[in-house]
Amino acid sequence: MHFTGRTWRPPYEAHSVILQAAAGCTYRRCRFCGLYRDEPFRLSPLEELEEDLAEIKAWTPRARRVFLTGGNPFAMSYEQLKRRALTIRDYLIKCQTIAMFASIRDIRSKELWQLKKLRATGINGLTIGTESGDDQTLALAGKGYTAADILTQCQKLDEAGIEYYFVYMTGLAGAGGGARNAAASAALFNRLNPRLLSVDSLTLLPGTELYDMARSGAFRPAGERERIQELQLLIRDLRLRVHLLADTSTNFYPVSGILPRERGRLLGELDGVLARTGEAEMAAYRASLRQLG
Repeated sequence: MHFTGRTWRPPYEAHSVILQAAAGCTYRRCRFCGLYRDEPFRLSPLEELEEDLAEIKAWTPRARRVFLTGGNPFAMSYEQLKRRALTIRDYLIKCQTIAMFASIRDIRSKELWQLKKLRATGINGLTIGTESGDDQTLALAGKGYTAADILTQCQKLDEAGIEYYFVYMTGLAGAGGGARNAAASAALFNRLNPRLLSVDSLTLLPGTELYDMARSGAFRPAGERERIQELQLLIRDLRLRVHLLADTSTNFYPVSGILPRERGRLLGELDGVLARTGEAEMAAYRASLRQLG
């Protein structure tokens, strides 16, 4: 298999067949992220893709879901994506879904009719690292787009019938900004239809701009209790039916459930964490993290 550079997939794609379509990220300017900082975007040549598909077919000929790796393979043009999707289905005739990471910028570059055509080829299940729906937080994070952009582009996905998943990051707004971030993000997400909301908590790692900003005093990180309270506010304000997963290692206490059905249980569990755990214990856990996951 032709895996190069960093291979990264969401936890919920654990049972998907992993196929490299691209490596690196086209943007590399998010202030909190160092995953692809020194890795230029590279599109996998079709001959490499076909060699990998032949190997997958030999081992898993009935694969139903494929996840394409790379920071944002959806940055490919419509024609490039269509050709690769049809090639995948030539080799894996039972494949129903081709999922991948995508950026709001990648959706913006495609017309609605193109999105509908891509959906017909099997492209579905886009993981979008929105991180927030609050303009102030998006600007601080260096995302390069606004809440209005998220709304417009994801409404296109809704109309095209493409399923998508959001990533949200507690603590990204900095100390004192969690409540604002949660309220604005919930208000935005309530106008859209993400099937899944994956929640991480900001972990400052060397090699990122936000880490350097924190060391210089230009960014003041949120405390651990504020992050949990931010998550609680988000859960309280969300009014859509969504599977919430706040269970990666970046979360001090992992929780997951279906909203709105399990809202009370989730809030109760987080209340218990706040009641029995001090800030120092939570901060020590954050300091122990050396990588994301």
